[in-house]
Amino acid sequence: MESSESPFPVPHRKLSLDIKGNNTDLVICRYDDHFLVIATQIGSMGTILHARKEEGMSILPTFSVSVIFGKRDEPMLVACARQLIEFISGSGSSRSLVLSLGLKDHSAETLKSIVSAVNENCLW
Repeated sequence: MESSESPFPVPHRKLSLDIKGNNTDLVICRYDDHFLVIATQIGSMGTILHARKEEGMSILPTFSVSVIFGKRDEPMLVACARQLIEFISGSGSSRSLVLSLGLKDHSAETLKSIVSAVNENCLW
């Protein structure tokens, strides 16, 4: 796994890893109001999702995930975004998440590996 971090112009980390035989590139960026995570095995953006914590009076947090562009019939992609926003929120950050998944393999194992790699290399 290769990794690099740079504070300019936007704090970010880039890494490459092998997931089930597919080279997977990850970019994690921290902006003032959101995080951007790009995971690609195809060299392009793929499906783009937006996830955020809903503010309300409830004791338990509520999360909202929506598909901005791409495959709307892939519940595992939505589950991946939800896991990441729950982790971000649980770490104390109120930023929303924009997640891009350009994957050859949409299996649960691949998505779990992506969530794990992002959490290990988080900027929150």
